[in-house]
Amino acid sequence: MRTFRIGGIHPNDNKLSAESATIVAELPKQAVFPLSQHIGAPAKPVVMKGDHVRVGTLIAEAGGFVSAPVYSSVSGTVFKVDAAVDASGYRKPAIIINVEGDEWEESIDRSNNLERLENHPELTPEEIVNRIKWAGVTGMGGAGFPTFIKLTPPPGMKAECIIVNAVECEPYITADYRLMMEHADEILVGTALLMKAAKVDHAYIGIEANKPEAIDLFQRKTKENNSIEIVPLKKKYPQGGEKQLVDAVIGRQVPAPPAIPVSVGAIVQNVATTFAVYEAVMKHKPLFERYTTVTGKEMAKPSNFLVRMGTPARQLIDACGGLPVSDNKVLSGGPMMGKALISIDAPVVKGTNSITVLSGREAYRHKPGPCLRCAKCVDVCPMGLEPYLLATAASLKMWDKCEEELITSCIECGSCQYTCPAYRPLLDNIRIGKQTVTGIVKARKK
Repeated sequence: MRTFRIGGIHPNDNKLSAESATIVAELPKQAVFPLSQHIGAPAKPVVMKGDHVRVGTLIAEAGGFVSAPVYSSVSGTVFKVDAAVDASGYRKPAIIINVEGDEWEESIDRSNNLERLENHPELTPEEIVNRIKWAGVTGMGGAGFPTFIKLTPPPGMKAECIIVNAVECEPYITADYRLMMEHADEILVGTALLMKAAKVDHAYIGIEANKPEAIDLFQRKTKENNSIEIVPLKKKYPQGGEKQLVDAVIGRQVPAPPAIPVSVGAIVQNVATTFAVYEAVMKHKPLFERYTTVTGKEMAKPSNFLVRMGTPARQLIDACGGLPVSDNKVLSGGPMMGKALISIDAPVVKGTNSITVLSGREAYRHKPGPCLRCAKCVDVCPMGLEPYLLATAASLKMWDKCEEELITSCIECGSCQYTCPAYRPLLDNIRIGKQTVTGIVKARKK
């Protein structure tokens, strides 16, 4: 069974909600739509206070080439175009809508009929990419990169295959697993659409071995399909990282930035993104809802939800029994790469795959001690970096040293901090250094 070659760890799965069928979340009373739900320029509002919108109405257009539009997930009246606290804890530009009923745009196909690619000869590669771009589809594993850009490689690069990331290696999260179990056919059509858009003849779907039911389901459904290969992978974190997944699935290692997976012939798309591609292209449905896990060891009812964007995290937590009576840390995302929420009123956005509640001891951060020179952080780094050195250089603001030691190659997986016996805040310091160095490099290119 395959896996990536460098580093990695084996945290406990804690997939508490794996067998919980997806629940359609109730509509919020008020929905908040941040204009930066993706990598790149913020979207630009095209509605004003007092405007009436329906489910699927465009409320903000792409703000540049690397950007994505935002669509309303609710029907109602625009309360204001202002700012609101998002998952970062900062007030960011946002559109706030008071919910009134559930009126959908008529262009959206709400039927459960499965549309197959062979029945739509009008779908050229260019048309598929245009529909994906129009729908505002972005990477839904957390990164939020506009999907249409990935499908149009830079000059001199050519894709050879699509890799669908169905790994979901982060502990606790089960949203992608439930999506796979409940919408396998749509995901396979989405994979075929991605293949045609990228003009490739082969696709791989990588699934970790801790999801045997999903592996079996997809292998049965692709038994007669030689163009899509299901690849069972060893359980190993962070196998969901693009570069690690490319190594695990096709045995090619992606060089340091600015190299990307297509540099070695692969285009990687998250499984939830693949489903969103199906809905965008075949159902004319913009991206305004997603599958999200709400979980935690002390939560009364860990669950998976189909939730409209703009719904506050508080509403989903309440639907799972509310916050435990304990010291809690609420994360947007999982325990390894998730970010702590300043407020649980922060809305669900395109990249919100999980709301994880850590309670009691899990929520407590140990006091850091001096580095023990054990090199465990070096052993587990999946990018072959020296985290202890990067963290120290960043804390001392030695930006030249950080750049020299390839800090921008860090994928922020948290493996180093997880394994550190001295509880040093390695990832915290590296994140600051990476952000600073990235800014320096961009300024140098201007």
